[in-house]
Amino acid sequence: MEGTGGPYLNTVAVTSPVGIARLLQMTLGCTTFSLVAHRGGFSAAYGTFCMFVWTFCFAITVFIITCEFTHLHSCLSISWGNFTAAFAMLATLMSVTAAVIYPLYFVQLDCYPIGCEVRDFRIAASVFAGLLFVAYAAEVFLTRAKPGQVTSYMATVSGLLKIVQAFVACIIFGALVNDSQYSKYVATQWCVAVYSFCFVVTVVVVAFSVTGKTAMLWFPFERSVVIYTFGAVLLYMSAAVIWPVFCFDSKYGSPRRPGLCAKGRCPWDSQLVVAIFTYVNLLLYIVDLAYSQRIRFVSHL
Repeated sequence: MEGTGGPYLNTVAVTSPVGIARLLQMTLGCTTFSLVAHRGGFSAAYGTFCMFVWTFCFAITVFIITCEFTHLHSCLSISWGNFTAAFAMLATLMSVTAAVIYPLYFVQLDCYPIGCEVRDFRIAASVFAGLLFVAYAAEVFLTRAKPGQVTSYMATVSGLLKIVQAFVACIIFGALVNDSQYSKYVATQWCVAVYSFCFVVTVVVVAFSVTGKTAMLWFPFERSVVIYTFGAVLLYMSAAVIWPVFCFDSKYGSPRRPGLCAKGRCPWDSQLVVAIFTYVNLLLYIVDLAYSQRIRFVSHL
């Protein structure tokens, strides 16, 4: 009797370089949050964020491996190539953030007062968190678009940059809500409107690409994305000029950090973070504009 299991399983999903990278991601992710949950420990918003990152990435990675190994992804009404490329980039950004935050706030060289065993578990978790970031970065490197290759949009430089832009915008929003006093001037409120508008449109572009619905739109999606990216560059240029003026000019704000400003609760610090990442996102949008004019969208991959 002919076997029934072979044709239905895709062994390449776990034996190819990308498949091996995903297996490493699953193993390292499980190890990391297990070490933290068992003895390493976590607390406050920073620790909760790290645990969320590791468990979330682990769950989605298991889902991707299962779907590709069993061919179940062919039953989903999404663009699988765009979905996996977008998640790999997002997981890379999230895992590197957690790999920096956890040791920064929870690892110490002395045993007192947490004890040597807890300290060792936290150090081990930090090491595995760093390796987890490397595993996700390896997948991005392996699946990125090669010159002349027909691939999913999210695997191109422009597509990957969309994920980074949205992630940087989230950092900006986090600094804004941390007592940045952005509502003090109409000009700084304009900057917040710029960050919000560009973030929403970028997420919409990613969502349409991942769902594979770009071909169903009544307008040319490819051209619209290029036009939007050009507009985002102009908007971020305005924010890159306005925000520092109204936050660090002596007429409106403070060019230096106030001496009595509490660490972690200083509006000046939040304003500085917003200013730095405004320039980061401006650079990302400029690079995105340069690449987006040379690509073609493929919605069905």
